[in-house]
Amino acid sequence: MSKTCPPLPAMVIKLLGAALLSLGATVQAQAPAAKPARSAADILAQSPASDWRSPDPRDTLLMELQTARGPGQVLIELAPRFAPRHVANIRSLARAGYYDGLAVVRVQDNFVTQWGDPDADKPDKARPLGEAQARLPAEFSIAYKDLPISRLPDVDGWAPVSGFVDGFPVAAQPEADKAWLTHCYGMVGAGRGNAPDSSTGSSLYTVIGHAPRGLDLNITLVGRVIKGMELLASLPRGGGAMGFYVQAEQRSPIQRVRLLADMPDAERPRLQLLRTDSKTWLELLDARRHRSGWFVHSPAHIEVCSAGVPSRPAP
Repeated sequence: MSKTCPPLPAMVIKLLGAALLSLGATVQAQAPAAKPARSAADILAQSPASDWRSPDPRDTLLMELQTARGPGQVLIELAPRFAPRHVANIRSLARAGYYDGLAVVRVQDNFVTQWGDPDADKPDKARPLGEAQARLPAEFSIAYKDLPISRLPDVDGWAPVSGFVDGFPVAAQPEADKAWLTHCYGMVGAGRGNAPDSSTGSSLYTVIGHAPRGLDLNITLVGRVIKGMELLASLPRGGGAMGFYVQAEQRSPIQRVRLLADMPDAERPRLQLLRTDSKTWLELLDARRHRSGWFVHSPAHIEVCSAGVPSRPAP
């Protein structure tokens, strides 16, 4: 005689069904995301001209350095939306020739390269600021409301919201109506003392190591390096405390610093930056999330400091 199983109770059937649905959702969530049809290189090569922009000459500094390997140029794009008082001071200092003849005074491994007046702490020798303001309020953050942020959907460990504004990496706390620039590689900040409002833009630094996000909201960030990071990141490390150079001859002299707006048009470096409010930018971010080709494992994730904005020579 054939045997049959007794019918399952209705509650058990419901539980089994729920378990199967949950298992299906889990399998679907763990399945690798579809890889983009094009590589990052192809996306950039096929991007329309309208997805690129030229930095504003009024907000772009050209710093000329003399290093042991020879002369080099560094381009810095300033961020007046986030630090208007500091940017105005930096413009005044550059136009007055304040930075000319100063030097890179500090290179701390996996942290920062800093430049300014080596005698800034000596009142009798410090270079005067001229018409620039000697005291500014700290500009650590701005209002988040109405900020045109290209928001990243990826989770950020430092803030509930992250993304890009005007090409700059940004984090935010919407509930506090607060947004700020983040300490990513290549970002430029204004050195300060113990007092939060002790920065003027006369001493500047750029991040050359792993993003020190703990400095966010503690130092005024004023811009980012858009060309020449390989020069600033490869300088000899300082042997003193915090990477300061012990001997004056170890410093790399700054020949001069100028705003592009103050230079003859023929002498201005020609550079374009990918717009972070463009379709190409979104496609590029997706290609970086879902790596292919050489990659065995695709992370399916990026964060604000791993999503650097590409640049290219202007056509």
